[in-house]
Amino acid sequence: QVQLVESGGGLVQAGGSLRLSCAASGRTGINYGMGWFRQTPGKEREFVAAITMYTGQTYYGDSVKGRFTISRDNAKNTMYLLMNGLKPEDTAVYLCAGAYFIAGNYDRTDLTSYDYWGQGTQVTVSS
Repeated sequence: QVQLVESGGGLVQAGGSLRLSCAASGRTGINYGMGWFRQTPGKEREFVAAITMYTGQTYYGDSVKGRFTISRDNAKNTMYLLMNGLKPEDTAVYLCAGAYFIAGNYDRTDLTSYDYWGQGTQVTVSS
């Protein structure tokens, strides 16, 4: 029902910045929520940030709070992640996730709350 495509990954030096984008196509609505997770081989998928598309309420993982900023453009059905002050430990495949949060309790930091996933974009931070 929803397709997600990430872009904007690349190679940067420590302290640099990158801006990731996730474009959603399909039947998104006011109750749609989106988020970013990252995956490093050998480690569990880690929550990065999330946003409600309707209100713009944001959530951040402790490791990125103060450095990363999540935003969205509803007219473009696109979510962004501005990553400042990048560190080598930020190196990972960054995955876009989406879901319809209609009823019940949802933990937006939990990957099991999301139903749709992009293929990911590689972010590599060199030291």
